[in-house]
Parts: sequence; C-alpha cells; structure tokens
Amino acid sequence: MERCIKPFTLTTPHFMKKIIASIFLALPFVVSAQSFNTNHGVNSLQSNTTGSNNTAVGDSAMYSNTTGSNNTALGQGALNANTSGNDNTALGRGAMNSNTTGADNTALGQGALNSNTEGVANTAIGKHAMYSNTTGNGNTAMGQAAMKSNTTGYLNTAMGQGAMYYNTTGYHNTALGETALFHNTTGSNNTALGYGALYFNTTGSNNTA
Repeated sequence: MERCIKPFTLTTPHFMKKIIASIFLALPFVVSAQSFNTNHGVNSLQSNTTGSNNTAVGDSAMYSNTTGSNNTALGQGALNANTSGNDNTALGRGAMNSNTTGADNTALGQGALNSNTEGVANTAIGKHAMYSNTTGNGNTAMGQAAMKSNTTGYLNTAMGQGAMYYNTTGYHNTALGETALFHNTTGSNNTALGYGALYFNTTGSNNTA
C-alpha cells in the first residue's frame, strides 16, 4: 500500500504549529533589520543606526553616519562626519570629511570636498578639489586644487589645476584651463578658456576670455 503524506492542516501536531508560527513571527524583524551595509576598518560606520546600503572602507570612514543611506566611502576619514546625507561617493583620505547632510556629491581625491557640510550635487575630482566648499551646490571641479577656496558659490565649472582657485561665492562661472580665473573671488557669469585666462579677475562679472 502506498503511503500518503498529508498536507499541513489544523490536525498537525501542536508543537509543529508553534515552531512554524514562531518562524513566521520572527521573519519581519529579520527583514526589517537587514541594512545591507559593508564596512571594513577601525571605527568605520561606528554610529550607524538605520542607514542602509552603505559601503565604508578605511579607518573612521563614515564614523558618524546614523541614518544616511546609499553612500560609498573609501579612505581614512572619508565621509567621517556624515549623519544623514544620502547618495554620496567619497574616495580618498579625508574626502568629504565634514559632510553632514549634503547629498548626491562625488569626491575623488585626498581632501576633495573636505569641508562640505550641506552642499548637494557637487563633483570634485583631484587632490583638494573644492576643499573649502561648505554649502555650494551644483559645482564641478576637476584638477588638483580646482575651486579649492569655494565656500558657497554655485553652478561653477572649473577644469584644470588651480582653476578658480580663490573663488568663494562667485557663481555661474566656467574656467577651462590651468589657473584659469585663478584669483576670482566673487565674480560671476564669467567664461575663461585657456591657460591663465582671466587670471587676475577678482570681482568682475560677465567677462569672456
């Protein structure tokens, strides 16, 4: 005679019901607690509470992060002060070290966007690129020390070593070439193309060279 295996019914032994029930009760807590974070290094992601999908590699990388998500920090102190900023990428020692709530930023290079706190949508590539930026938004700096002094200036593009080096609050500027718009501080709506173009401009606006 063939043996029939009965499906799970209310007649299943009581202890089996308790085991199955306990598994199903536990599952939601396991899933909700899953954070998908990856960290490697002393004190990396040390303060994380509910932040998820973060990768922190390096001593104190993302040390202060609590709720920030979708961040990548590679390097000692990268994104160290980040608390709730999301979707940031920081590669290099001290990259985006001071960022707290700034989001959608990319910093590649030692000290790139080091002082950024709340600035969003900035791209800094090169050692100390946009080093002093705090709340400036929508800037692109490529090259060593490009836009190094920028603090709150926004929607600027600087490509080349030292391009727009001294810019602090100037906005809507474009500097393409080594040391282009080098001394610009508050001038806005300028376009400088080539090595040293508009080198001595400080506060002048609406210039093209």
